[in-house]
Amino acid sequence: MVNRTISGKQALAWRRTLGVSQAKFWKRLGVTQSGGSRYECGRTIPRTVHLLMQLAYSPNPGKVFNQVHYRRRRR
Repeated sequence: MVNRTISGKQALAWRRTLGVSQAKFWKRLGVTQSGGSRYECGRTIPRTVHLLMQLAYSPNPGKVFNQVHYRRRRR
């Protein structure tokens, strides 16, 4: 299942493991460097950013993508 609870500390560790700057890491997700810094300092990371992070940086993004379920709207 898609991990929906990535903490700021985990995001920071992930970024450091990849060896990229805050600006580069967060820009790929459509987040500003200052916004990424706030997430890394403990601000709650939105679910959409969690998903984008996993799709962008997971070793197997296809598996992550296949685990996402969309609900159809009832009319």
